[in-house]
Amino acid sequence: MNWDWDKLQKQQQGRPGGKPPSFDDFQDQLDKLKKFKLPGWKLVIPLLILLWIASGFYIVEPDEVGVVKQFGKFNRITTAGPNYHIPYPVESVLTPKVTQIRRVEFGFRSVGRPVTQSFQQGVSREVKEESLMLTGDENIVSVQFIVQYMIKDAEEYLFNVNDPEQTLAHAGEAAMREVIGNGKIDDALTTGKQEIQVQTRELMQRILDNYHSGLSVVAVQMQNVHPPDEVIEAFKDVASAREDKSRYINEAEAYQRDILPKARGEAARITNSAQAYKETKILGAEGDAARFLAVLKEYNKAKDITRKRLYLETMETILSNPDAEKLIMSDEALKQSVPYLPLDKQLRRAAPKEGN
Repeated sequence: MNWDWDKLQKQQQGRPGGKPPSFDDFQDQLDKLKKFKLPGWKLVIPLLILLWIASGFYIVEPDEVGVVKQFGKFNRITTAGPNYHIPYPVESVLTPKVTQIRRVEFGFRSVGRPVTQSFQQGVSREVKEESLMLTGDENIVSVQFIVQYMIKDAEEYLFNVNDPEQTLAHAGEAAMREVIGNGKIDDALTTGKQEIQVQTRELMQRILDNYHSGLSVVAVQMQNVHPPDEVIEAFKDVASAREDKSRYINEAEAYQRDILPKARGEAARITNSAQAYKETKILGAEGDAARFLAVLKEYNKAKDITRKRLYLETMETILSNPDAEKLIMSDEALKQSVPYLPLDKQLRRAAPKEGN
């Protein structure tokens, strides 16, 4: 208050007579203020109008479409490139990315990111309320899968469903539960995964089309399928037993494929050897018979000559054999000798020939 009083005193001292300002002084100052004009005020309004009109220009990227709303209601679709709409609040534009492949996780969440963001490798956590499902044979299995989707109709995507991503999440979980519930646990754990993925994608697409959500399901991929943690050890034992069974079957089939051709080959060899032996014996017997008949025919023609010829040929064969032991005796000595046939020596000579 002291500072204000001193200031007022100085102002009064600066005026003639040291009098305070009168009402007329205030009126003069007000008249001067009314006469004051802002320079260029006529240009401000046109400039604002131009800026408002220019705000209607927008650019649609190649992976987007422009959805123009007029007073909040859908009006038209614009394509990639520069476009124009009546400025706000008459019209506004949304530019959703219609070629972007998006992803939703079911039964697990990748740590550090929301459910609908692009995939990144990292640690994940299981969401059991989504992953645990009941199979058709009354077993419980944990199914973790992802759904890849894209926008196929921007108008339906923006205006028909309040939350398209949440709708897709509910449709994906319902479709997978239905497909798993119609099958057996072995199909989900082993060879039926591909068929389950196809059926789930088709069922999801039918559900989304019924809601006119404007979404297209690109693929369904099962990531991790396993029994619940409480019984996983028992399932591992069952799986191990099945693997042992398959291994034993494969080993038996391999042994069968190895031994049967060998047995068939050995049987064929024995059969061919027997057939060859048969043919040899038959042909040999036929030859001996023919030779005997030829000799008999000649013998009947000249018995004495033929008998002598046969005797001489036989003696020639015996005496010309270097391995045969020969002992020449006179008739008198022969009458006084005892006949002796060395069978043991004959057998020893014959043994190597039979082995050959």
